[in-house]
Amino acid sequence: MKNHQLLSHQDTQKSQLDKRLEDTGWGLFLMMIGCLLLVPDTLVPQGAWLVGTGLIMLGINGVRYLNGIKMNGFTFILGLFALIAGLGEFFSLKLPIFAILLIFIGISIIFKPLLAKNS
Repeated sequence: MKNHQLLSHQDTQKSQLDKRLEDTGWGLFLMMIGCLLLVPDTLVPQGAWLVGTGLIMLGINGVRYLNGIKMNGFTFILGLFALIAGLGEFFSLKLPIFAILLIFIGISIIFKPLLAKNS
């Protein structure tokens, strides 16, 4: 009985941490957008908001992983995509964004069942 209560308590703590991480991510995202809007366009590199968004999403998933919380595959893929697209804009690369997005979606569809089996 105590083991079940301990697992339930740990699940509740992980769920609360996951909610705090999600709230923190939204807060960071909104603060970043607000700060970028305050700075003149000439001082903000192209793609800065995409790089920031990607880093926030990947960072939150990294914290989830380190705390034994299931990562969100959608935000992981979206974060990776945003980071690559932002870096592409930052370095003035003409990336085939739509094609890259389709590849990431395909990868997530293929790996989703594999990751579900391992968890």
